[in-house]
Amino acid sequence: MSVQKEIKRVTTKTLQEMKNKGEKISMLTAYDFSMARMVDEAGIDVILVGDSASNVMAGHETTLPITLDQMIYHASSVIRGTSRALVVVDLPFGSYQGNSKEALTSAIRVMKETGAHAIKLEGGEEVVESVKRILSAGVPVMGHLGLTPQSIYKFGTYVVRAREEEEALKLIHDAHLLQEAGCFAIVIEKVPATLAERVAREVSIPIIGIGAGGGVDGQVLVLHDMLGINTEFKPRFLRTYLNLHEQIVGAIGNYVKDVKSKDFPNESESY
Repeated sequence: MSVQKEIKRVTTKTLQEMKNKGEKISMLTAYDFSMARMVDEAGIDVILVGDSASNVMAGHETTLPITLDQMIYHASSVIRGTSRALVVVDLPFGSYQGNSKEALTSAIRVMKETGAHAIKLEGGEEVVESVKRILSAGVPVMGHLGLTPQSIYKFGTYVVRAREEEEALKLIHDAHLLQEAGCFAIVIEKVPATLAERVAREVSIPIIGIGAGGGVDGQVLVLHDMLGINTEFKPRFLRTYLNLHEQIVGAIGNYVKDVKSKDFPNESESY
């Protein structure tokens, strides 16, 4: 009788052990059951149910319009497709900023209604009170510094952040604050590689980069970007592993052709 090997769930503790051992952490986004199941099966460490769903799933220009209810829908779909990865859910814009009580309510809703394992929120010093309040309820928190897309209208652009010394020092300061508040990891987006590497050295929790060079503890990409489904977005930091857009459009084109020519269904495909 074959004994099926038990799949061990990745936890926040696993990620800390990976950093301590120098093992890199792999992280991708997912927003639905079918994709999450494939991402999980492939052996990813962390799945982020990102507010990037606003862009890639709903077609919005920014991450701002997506609601907490919509994030909960996506997250619960992802959870049903995973058995190994740690699943982290973005708190969307407007569900935590400036009000730690509201932040806690949002985080608790995510955890109760989705079965996810942690939440992520953007910002440094300005969200520390919310981080502490959420952690006080036993909910693990991942931070997010550098380019914080929910603040796009403040920045006015998606360019690389923290090139100037003042902003770089604030980022380092914020990373220390988030660690002291109790975050289990921090995503750092679109900052110079030397700065990201310095942060990863200075703080003891895992630093996961996107457009932040190879000197950090792990990497995250948006699934639809790295699979070549979304072809409009081609930043320097993106490596495209497939051209699914071309393959899917081609396959659907063949289906249309076969239906029109009466080639599909054939005799063997009929009852």
